[in-house]
Order: sequence, then structure tokens, then C-alpha cells
Amino acid sequence: MAIAQLEYPLLSQNQRVSGFEIPGDEAPRIFDTENLLCPSEMDVLINAAYRQIHHEQQMLLHNRERFLESQLRSGQITVRDFIRGLLLSDSFRRLTFDSNNNYRFVQMCIQRILGRDVYDEREKLSWSIVLATQGLQGFVNALLNSEEYLNNFGDTIVPYQRRRILPQRSQGEITFEHMARYGTGYRDRLPRITVQQAKSDFWDSDFGAGKLDYVRWEWQKKTPASLKSVWLGIFYTGMVGIFLLALTIFLGL
Repeated sequence: MAIAQLEYPLLSQNQRVSGFEIPGDEAPRIFDTENLLCPSEMDVLINAAYRQIHHEQQMLLHNRERFLESQLRSGQITVRDFIRGLLLSDSFRRLTFDSNNNYRFVQMCIQRILGRDVYDEREKLSWSIVLATQGLQGFVNALLNSEEYLNNFGDTIVPYQRRRILPQRSQGEITFEHMARYGTGYRDRLPRITVQQAKSDFWDSDFGAGKLDYVRWEWQKKTPASLKSVWLGIFYTGMVGIFLLALTIFLGL
């Protein structure tokens, strides 16, 4: 027997209030397959979908879903199906789902799928129950099939952050795709290494105890001895060659 979703109050957030401001740089750009004028605009729409669902640091060639892109280009699937495929992809599960607890993951999905922030902690709890009982696929389907998603984006529009502009502020809210893909809880569990230990050949035994600092890789300012020897050998060989060539020309004269 399925558990009924926990109800939560709908607060009056920014995206639920009609705006009368003049659109500017902070106004969202809407990508809709019904308004594509040329094939190149499909590439822009696909990139917008990746940027909305994935963190900007996750937009790598390795994380692209070529098969889903081909289906979207040929009209076999809708934008909503493409978004579903990105949310259920291995890269999204590995880099976003596995690196967050259920509450933070729910918050990130509501931001990126519904285009708004969560109303309160009760909404986090409500959708966390859906995630825990129905799994990732059931949770994603529930969001994409919700009335809020269908009314705002439907089958053809890429989700976007709705109305970032706030009254009495010169700048809008930070975009959701620029937020960190994992929380402090996951960060604190990461291995800790100092710069000095990162430069050594082997890690210190304190690494296992988690007593070291965060990883901060830096380029070594000192040239390695082996590389320096190679360059010195090339330099002196060239100098000897130039000297012999000059001596040969001088004796020939």
C-alpha cells in the first residue's frame, strides 16, 4: 500500500507573485522546442537542459547522453522525457544523488526541476518520504508529472529558475545551477590532504584518521631534478654543437 504524500503549505514565494518589472539580464530565457527556428537552436536548448539539471562543473563530454540527444533531435521524445533521462542517468546519480542526503537532494531537485526553492522543511520531508518509498525513479516521475511542472513547463519547455528578481534589491538570487552540487556533510567526509603530503610519494598514516586538511593541489614551483637534468643535457649538447660548427667554419676559411 502506497503512503499518501505528506501535505505542506504553499507559501507566497517570489515565483508565485505576478511581476511587473521590465525584463533584463536576470530575466529567464525560455527554451521551447515549439519555437525553434533552425537546427542549431536545438544545440542551445540541449545545453540549457544540461546546465539546468547538472551542475556547471558536471557539463563534461563524458557525462553527455548521446542516445537521448539523438532521440530528442529526431522528435522521438519530448523535452520532459529528455529531462527525465538526465535525472536518471548514471552521472547524475553518481555525482548528485550519491553525494547528498535525501533532504538536500530533494531541495536541489525542486530547484532544478520546478524552478523554485522549497517552501519549508515540511516540503523537504514530504518529498523525502516519496524518495525513500518510491526510489529515485518514482521520485523523478512524481515531480515531472506534478501539476506544477506541467502548468509551467509542459512537455516542450526546458525548466528554468522562475523570477530571480526580488523587490528592493539591485541584483537577483543566485542561479540554482551555480550552487554547489553537494552539501557540507558530504564535504566533511572527503579525504583530507595537505599540500605537503600531496607532494610526497606516499600518503601519511594520519590520512586514514582524517586529521589532514582539505585537498589543495598546487603546481610545484621547483623544477623536478630529472627534468632539469634533461634540459641541461640538451643545452650543453647544443652549445658543443654550435662550438664545433663555428670551429669548422673558421678552419675552412
